[in-house]
Amino acid sequence: MTTTHLDPGRPGEPAHPAAPDLVTAQQARGRDLPPAWGWPARGGGRAANVEPGMMWQATTSQVCGLFPFAVAGGAAPRGVPVGRHLHTGEPVGLDPAHWLRSGLVSNTGMWIQGQPGIGKSTIVKRLLTGLVAFGATAVIPGDVKGEYTALVEHLGGTVWRLGRGHHSLNPLDAGPLRAALRAAVGTERTQLVETIRTRRLSLLEALIVIVRRGPITVTERRLLDTALDTVRDHTTTADGRADDGEPVIGDILNVLTSPPASLLAVTAADTETRYRREARDLVNTLALLCTGAMRGLFDRPSTVTTDLDTPALSLDISALDHDDDDVVAAAMLSAWAWAASAITAAGARGHHRTVFRVQDELWRALRVAPGLVELSDRVTRLGRSRGEISAQVTHSLDDLDALPTPEDRAKARGLAGRNAITVLGGMNTADLDRLHAITPLSDAETAMVHGWAAPPTWVPGQLHPGRGKYLIKSGGRTGLPIHLSLTSDELDLYHTEHTWHPPRHQH
Repeated sequence: MTTTHLDPGRPGEPAHPAAPDLVTAQQARGRDLPPAWGWPARGGGRAANVEPGMMWQATTSQVCGLFPFAVAGGAAPRGVPVGRHLHTGEPVGLDPAHWLRSGLVSNTGMWIQGQPGIGKSTIVKRLLTGLVAFGATAVIPGDVKGEYTALVEHLGGTVWRLGRGHHSLNPLDAGPLRAALRAAVGTERTQLVETIRTRRLSLLEALIVIVRRGPITVTERRLLDTALDTVRDHTTTADGRADDGEPVIGDILNVLTSPPASLLAVTAADTETRYRREARDLVNTLALLCTGAMRGLFDRPSTVTTDLDTPALSLDISALDHDDDDVVAAAMLSAWAWAASAITAAGARGHHRTVFRVQDELWRALRVAPGLVELSDRVTRLGRSRGEISAQVTHSLDDLDALPTPEDRAKARGLAGRNAITVLGGMNTADLDRLHAITPLSDAETAMVHGWAAPPTWVPGQLHPGRGKYLIKSGGRTGLPIHLSLTSDELDLYHTEHTWHPPRHQH
């Protein structure tokens, strides 16, 4: 008995007996191309129904398994994981010290810029956490808003809160260098003595410029120099070593008001009355550091100490955030000098741990008076070493325009341009145009960073398009666009908008 299978064929075609195999079916059709529904035979791909084709679209990161056209972005994987490449999805690591050792950059300075709210401090805190885990010491000198305090305490570090009713910081305190000075001998000790003296003198000049909001004269500089040496001679032991006591600004003031012969010689005054007229402005300026709005802040011995083995150290000046700019600037510069002493002391004592120094709200201190850019650079320059990574954070290059003189603005642009690594968040066209003077950006990179600048619509509840997105640039290389995702713990620790958006655990 023979069984016959009918092929319904295509719609409108007459049915015909099915062939027992594919070859016979092809011969029966008299052509090599199959019918629309497949050959009516075993192995002929026969389908009872054929759905219409559908078009699918996806990114290369999603369909790279089907179409492996993805190309690596050239990201350096070693370092602190700061996000994934926006185009390739590969992890991106950032460690300026490793990049320096690998020859990728010429220094370990970082310039971090972006409009408020896009998460500049977030990537800094991720980098801080990772570098501390790698064995580095984080130093935050002058935390104006106190936004690093919770993280430093979480990492087991030390936070010193400066301000009225809190701890005090004596600008003339050698700080961590004091212990290093006691242990040093020979040439090393001589170098430390001169480092302490130079930093004290530079900081005194800076404080006078802040209070006066004007430059210091050559004669006043020499008076400070001579008075500082006189005070130092009174705070040393018979063998020339530093005494336990540290001079305070009041000691300098006392020497200037009761001048020895060396001070009279500086002013070429033959009587004390003439000397007092010459030194009147300097004496009154120093007196303002001990009275008025600054009383109790810089005229007392320091209550701040340091442990060079601490994983993180922060000088929190948020208690002064609502004070006048001159008070905040004086506190920031004093904190910068103290932190520079900690870094120098660590190197002098043989501590070879990498130091990660964060300077946020940088220009708030430098815009108060002319000349502060150079003085602040002189105060912190002595603390730089091959083992230090610095991060300077700002909202906009417009901050440079707030500096008092063209000379200050030129020096500030030079400081910004010397950083080998630039991390950019969303910003407007004007900032991007000015940024080309610091780091070159391609048209595509410019458009991308500008696209992160503002929410696309007025619909509430939409995420800011630039939140957590950054472009890492170094020289003329193609930048690394990344997106940083936070863990649940980081969401609380890195949170900065406490006034409007409390941390999740407070909801």
